Formats: sequence, C-alpha cells, structure tokens
Amino acid sequence: MSSKSFQHLTVFCLGSAVLVGMAAIAVCEPSASSKASTEKASDTSTAFSPYVSSKGDISRPTDYRETFRHLGTWAVAKKANEPVHELHNVYAQPDAIKAFQQNGKFPDGAVLVKEITNVSAAKLTTGQSSWSTDDKVWFVMIKDSKGRFPGNDLWGDGWGWALFEAKEPTRNVATNFKNDCLPCHVPAKQDDWVYIRGYALLGKHAAAR
Repeated sequence: MSSKSFQHLTVFCLGSAVLVGMAAIAVCEPSASSKASTEKASDTSTAFSPYVSSKGDISRPTDYRETFRHLGTWAVAKKANEPVHELHNVYAQPDAIKAFQQNGKFPDGAVLVKEITNVSAAKLTTGQSSWSTDDKVWFVMIKDSKGRFPGNDLWGDGWGWALFEAKEPTRNVATNFKNDCLPCHVPAKQDDWVYIRGYALLGKHAAAR
C-alpha cells in the first residue's frame, strides 16, 4: 500500500446492557434521558464498530499502539535497489487476530491499521539499518461482509477504507475506495485484499482455508 492510496458498544438501559461479542443481552424500556443518549450514540457509531458512524464515516483508532497487536512491518523503497523511504507498520485487534487464527478470516468489525512513517537510516554494528521516525499517514480497513453502507464510496469489496494524513489526522481524505485504496491491494485479492503473506501471526492460518 503506497502513501498515496494506502495508505469497539456498550449500550446502557436501566441496569441492563448489551455486551458486544458476548451472550449477555437484556431488553428494557429506556427512560427519556436514556433514549436521548442512545439516539445520540447511534449518530456517532454503529453496533459493529465504534470507529464507524451510522452513516459509514470511519474514524482513526488513536490507541492502536497500546491496545492492538503488531502484525508486521513492510520496508518500502520508491524503486528496486534504492534506499528504504517508508516503513509500513500494521496492527490489528487481538480478538480479530484470534478469530482469523481460528477461522482463516476476519470477523465483521475487525480493524486493520497501517501506520506509514518516514525513516532514518545508518550503518550500525548490525549492518545498514532503517527505523521509523515521524508519522506520515494512517491507512485503516474495517471488515464488513454484509455491505452495510450501500452507495457509500468508501465501502465495498468486504471492507470500509480510510486514509488519514499526519497534518490532519482526524479527517479521512480518501473519497472513493476503488480509486484511492483498492488498486494497491490487487496482488492480495485472493486473501480478501489483505497482504497476509507479510504477517507471521496469520500466514499459516490463511493457507489452511
């Protein structure tokens, strides 16, 4: 994924709760204040992901380094045999990884975050080395096998797609996934558009599908 294209809900109601991903569901008649709170929440996130609004707008997870697991890193050069100019560090939620390891596919609501950074490089005792420095962009994918947002140009082919730049990290600058995101994923089409080959946590499980 290039830097150009690449680039959870607990609802409370009078002592009862719906716990996402768990078999604990209770029904009650909400009060007026809880109704208002629920309606407000429904405007900002969908039941399958707290990073998605009811209209399909995608927000960037800001705590992924602390709460997600690192899947792998890609060293990217502009041309073959040239120095690395970007590092692409990829993260996913632990539950999403566990589900993939069990089923060979990501569950709906799974989030992949690829942070793309600039690099520094130097010849160290271990050899010529490169490492991440400042962030450039973040590429976010959210699994959606049900086509929840028909007509939304940032949802399709089983995923929601988003790209955020370091200069304005809260705004998704992608406008159409087919143009801004999908082209760089064509080599990974057979793996649900994800470069499984670079992630040791997932690779052998994908091969068993």
